[in-house]
Amino acid sequence: MKIVLDTNCLVNVIMPGSFNNDVWVAFRANKYELCVSNEILFEYHEILAKRYNNLIANTVLKELIESPNTVKVNPVYRFNLITADPDDNKFVDCAITAGATYIVSNDHHFKELEHYDFPKVDVRNLTEFLTIVRSL
Repeated sequence: MKIVLDTNCLVNVIMPGSFNNDVWVAFRANKYELCVSNEILFEYHEILAKRYNNLIANTVLKELIESPNTVKVNPVYRFNLITADPDDNKFVDCAITAGATYIVSNDHHFKELEHYDFPKVDVRNLTEFLTIVRSL
């Protein structure tokens, strides 16, 4: 299973002891593949550095880049499916390019994707994905 993890969810899964940490533990155990693009990695670093610090941001990015179950994609087409917050389109473009099973996000802007039959992008919130991960 391939997923794209929105930054708001990454922030919530990386800390040991957090309710959603099983998502990160499952990633480390190679239970799913995480699809990323350069744009996504830059945003991950920026937000993690602001929320925590540069050390944590650098450590997480290093782990992602070196992990065998990280799928690096380079979207060349911009679908522009999310109009309410165009910055979220980087996750959509990555998911479509990678053939991801899910985008995992708690951001309500991704609900816009329900209006499109093609390309079909399945969005799950973090709680739903946590349930999926725990069943693997």
